[in-house]
Amino acid sequence: MPKFIRSLRFACSGIVLAVRSQRHMKIHSVAAGIVVIIGAMLPLSRLDWAVLLLAIALVITLEMVNTAVESTVDLASPGIHPLAKAAKDVAAGAVLVATCFAVIIGLLILGPPLWHFIRD
Repeated sequence: MPKFIRSLRFACSGIVLAVRSQRHMKIHSVAAGIVVIIGAMLPLSRLDWAVLLLAIALVITLEMVNTAVESTVDLASPGIHPLAKAAKDVAAGAVLVATCFAVIIGLLILGPPLWHFIRD
């Protein structure tokens, strides 16, 4: 059990590091908080919540993987190299794709009930 607790501490340390050091991670965290607050005010089903939370988790997870890729590439290739650029660009692109789909999911799930909430 002590190894597991130690692993959890390392993982939590990584999450805190990502939030403190990465501007986009802060933006994603704030956006996730706003979505959760808005969702809490609306009559959402369990499935709606599951999909929203999965989209949030995917974006935040990929942002953390992107941070890890960038840090590793910077360590392995401090100079400018086409392969280093490709690795960083692809990792950032993965975050962008997930974010775009998360926004679409958010609009599909939150849009109609939010519209009714605002109109009534």
